[in-house]
Amino acid sequence: MKKLLFPLAVMAIITMAFVADGSLAIGDALPMKSYTMKTVDNQQVSLAGLMTEKGLLVMFSCNTCPYVIKNQDRTNQIMAYAKSQGLGVVVVNSNEAYRTSEDSFDAMKDYAKEQGYTWPYAVDNNHQLADAFGATRTPECYLFNTAGTLVYHGAIDDSPSDASSVKREHLKFAINEMNAGKDISVNTSRSVGCAIKRVKKS
Repeated sequence: MKKLLFPLAVMAIITMAFVADGSLAIGDALPMKSYTMKTVDNQQVSLAGLMTEKGLLVMFSCNTCPYVIKNQDRTNQIMAYAKSQGLGVVVVNSNEAYRTSEDSFDAMKDYAKEQGYTWPYAVDNNHQLADAFGATRTPECYLFNTAGTLVYHGAIDDSPSDASSVKREHLKFAINEMNAGKDISVNTSRSVGCAIKRVKKS
């Protein structure tokens, strides 16, 4: 029995380290700045190109996740607010496993039109950007300051499942505090949503 405990403990530590290493932490630099993605208006964008002197908001999302739908009005509001505050913004669809169905490029175009998106909605081919960020959910938000440093990661607010129960708009607070040069009082929160649909690698 004792002989089995040590290997199991080592495996647990290795697994925990792998998970931790795969996720961006507060204070990390913006990854894959030059990686280009196609948007629903047939433009090619990069994170470096979208970044403004105020910073950048990246949201991983999709078309049909029930939690995306629950948060859609809030998504529109916070993206519009971020733009009004001078930030670069982008919504990223990394659901590569659904690219021939509900998260196809044509479906994304229809969805963006229905929702009235006035910001880039981009295809993340083979979930490369999601992998670099360690993103796992839709919706999931990452806020970077003018230096390209991650200052907030998580949900739009404290009630992803129910808009009527929101008590604190975490992302909006973070944008305001960042622009005011203050420390972010709540810099991480739990992203609640559907798993990003990655392609299984053989």
